[in-house]
Amino acid sequence: MADDGELSGLTALVTGGASGIGLATVEALTEQGARVAVIDRDPSEAPAVISLQADVGDDDATVVAVAEAVRALGGLDILVNNVGTSAVGTIEANADEEWHRVFDINVVSIVRVSRAALAALRRSEHAAIVNTCSIVATTGMPQRALYSATKGAVLSLTLAMAADHLHEGIRVNCVNPGTADTPWVDRLLAEAADPAKERAALVARQPHGRLVSAAEVAAAIVFLASPASGSTTGVAFPVDGGTAGLRVAPRGVS
Repeated sequence: MADDGELSGLTALVTGGASGIGLATVEALTEQGARVAVIDRDPSEAPAVISLQADVGDDDATVVAVAEAVRALGGLDILVNNVGTSAVGTIEANADEEWHRVFDINVVSIVRVSRAALAALRRSEHAAIVNTCSIVATTGMPQRALYSATKGAVLSLTLAMAADHLHEGIRVNCVNPGTADTPWVDRLLAEAADPAKERAALVARQPHGRLVSAAEVAAAIVFLASPASGSTTGVAFPVDGGTAGLRVAPRGVS
């Protein structure tokens, strides 16, 4: 933990902090001096000193875990809601049960964790919540109907939370990653008929010609969480290589 980092003296809680973007976020927050706690269903790989096992799909377990994190940290300044899952297909691909399950993980878990953390955040002079959203919230992507619907809800929820808690001194923003090079994406690719072809297609749709790194998303989360961004709230911060905003010619075509 850096004594002179921009987050020195602050405390943070990251859900889903044991792998991928969550793991990179824990590392980035720690490098900037924050004391970090992690809540994960399997926190064994999390680098944080305070690692708590809990399923944020269970409200009672979430309340207990958040309270324990706040107690261990001695307060809470930063909350990163990073837990999420994916879904593939058109609206015909998933039954009602799967729609409810994915919405519960991707959207309602943010409500559970944030609700449990609000009392501690209200006591902070530098309170910030950062939600992990996605560019699919604002850009139509094929075969992602359910996933896109949940991330659209995360974007709307972020804006509503930012408005609700502005006068309490709690900033709320979200990051919108493009396709990130994480174990989660690797698992999705492994299920494809031709993983190499599918990866090439994912890379090809990125204007900058590669997948987004977890560290790049984590850097954006640190920026939004930092007190130096004290006038930034209600923002969806894209980390997508230009996917959402640029329309460029394919590589090699002038």
